[in-house]
Amino acid sequence: MANLNVNRSAAAVATPASSRKAALAVVTSLFFMWGFVTVLNDVLVPHLKSIFDLKYAKASLIQFAFFLAYFLFSLPAAKLIDRVGYKRTMVIGVVVMGIGALLFIPAAAVPSYALFLGALMVLAGGITALQVAANPYVAVLGPPETASSRLNLAQAFNSLGTAIAPYLGGYLILSATSKSIDTVRQMSPEVLQAYRVQEASSVKLPYLIIGLALILLGAAISMFKLPPTPQAELHEHDGSAIKSLWRFRQLVLGTVGIFVYVGAEVSIGSFLINYFSQANIGNITEQAAAKYVSLYWLGAMIGRFIGSAVLQKVRTGTVLGIAAIVAFVLVCTSLLSMGHLAMGSIILVGLFNSVMFPSIFTLGIAGLGPLTGDGSGLLVMAIVGGAIIPLAMGFLADHIGLHHAFVLPAICYLYIMYYAFRGSRPAPAAPERTA
Repeated sequence: MANLNVNRSAAAVATPASSRKAALAVVTSLFFMWGFVTVLNDVLVPHLKSIFDLKYAKASLIQFAFFLAYFLFSLPAAKLIDRVGYKRTMVIGVVVMGIGALLFIPAAAVPSYALFLGALMVLAGGITALQVAANPYVAVLGPPETASSRLNLAQAFNSLGTAIAPYLGGYLILSATSKSIDTVRQMSPEVLQAYRVQEASSVKLPYLIIGLALILLGAAISMFKLPPTPQAELHEHDGSAIKSLWRFRQLVLGTVGIFVYVGAEVSIGSFLINYFSQANIGNITEQAAAKYVSLYWLGAMIGRFIGSAVLQKVRTGTVLGIAAIVAFVLVCTSLLSMGHLAMGSIILVGLFNSVMFPSIFTLGIAGLGPLTGDGSGLLVMAIVGGAIIPLAMGFLADHIGLHHAFVLPAICYLYIMYYAFRGSRPAPAAPERTA
């Protein structure tokens, strides 16, 4: 392992700092785009819920379909990197994202909830390839001791996309004059179909622009020369090497950490518009609520810029543990209160979510050596938590009310606290046997 660290440091020195900075800037643009596209789901959930008259659990299938793609495509994406490298995998991922975005146009023309879910899976398949390639690429694009700080910086631009998306999405997609559920249920089949076509058409222009922009971005990146990072390139491993990943305690428990973190973050974001529009919480329209969702994600962006600086000085596990404790307290505050206090406390959770993904990720892949890429694939697979936990929260909301359903993300933050202080510590090496 000592030799690996020397090789990584030597490779970082061999690559000019200017080249590393340019590469980081290019890859950061990808973080921005997938953040923007991912959080548009928070606008789609209430929009499609209203159009198709869905219960919370069925509306959460939007996040389920999206994040299920991480589970299905993470390991194939890791194998794709084995064959074509990081750069080509990123380009393929961006283009697939663009195709997925363009599929929203026929889905809206029908309109069909199933087609929307299919388009989301294609879109997320492209993002999965980006995640598997870009996260470890950024982590090794420089000295290993500042990997967590560097990944937090890249994730900050991801959060810039997540902060902008709800505001623009609310303006372009959510209609201030949409009909109430009771009115929709009283429509004749012909009038209902016409209403659904009209309401669904609001997604066409945003996703057309997104699709074309992504395809152009993929073409631009294909022409950009990214510096090689030999220490990060994946290698073919046999079955025994893949199985050996389970020897790494910090990776296995970190995989659970990514699962519950993404699940908690997505669960909160998915239901904020519905939450804020409730009479005892914000009593505002869905369009107005979307602007407050932007504050939730803006907090994540601000926190990642701050976290990038703090992690230069403070141990990653300590920062992660403190953030998890505060997030738990804030969710419980919202759970036990109403009105502006309930709104403000849940919005502030975004600030403390900020450092969690990059911190868990870098703690999880620490010490994996040549298995770093495969470990990255396993961690990205765990993003499927964004499919499972929101679905469970939707089920809870249908049975105990949306307000009380926030107990589920609170439990998730308790596990992250455990991982930060105890679970992220690598297991001690087994003593060598003597003859």
